[in-house]
Amino acid sequence: MQEPDEYDKKLLSLLQQNNRLTAEELSERVHLSASAVQRRLKRLRDDKIIQADVSIVSPLAAGLRITCIVDIILQDGGSGELAKFKALMRGCDEVMQCYFVTGTYDFVLLVNVRDMEHYEAFSTKYLMDNPNVKHFHTHVVMDKVKVGYTIKF
Repeated sequence: MQEPDEYDKKLLSLLQQNNRLTAEELSERVHLSASAVQRRLKRLRDDKIIQADVSIVSPLAAGLRITCIVDIILQDGGSGELAKFKALMRGCDEVMQCYFVTGTYDFVLLVNVRDMEHYEAFSTKYLMDNPNVKHFHTHVVMDKVKVGYTIKF
């Protein structure tokens, strides 16, 4: 993977603000030809520097009114059990993000649910009834003070 140069960094900054800009619009802003911009974008995507081109949808649009941060300690931290838990979380629609972490907890989840009954059903199915979950602690988000994915160069 080639490290991004100044033109790449300008393109990446612009795309993080609006990934719907055309190659022509980007070329005007970074002072490269549209074909040079297209080649750079292809390389940035091929090298996984641009990991995805997505639209971020508000959870409220899907009726998901509550966000919870869940800290989890597993009973058995062996590689097989870790892999099973990771696979379980990857397949769970309520889990927006799942991090395998160091420190007191093994995993930290970001979970979106409709209401507390939905969270209770989620936590019962995936956490309480999971024999490898030793303990979990839930934080209900009161205010999303800052949420972002923009990387500054």
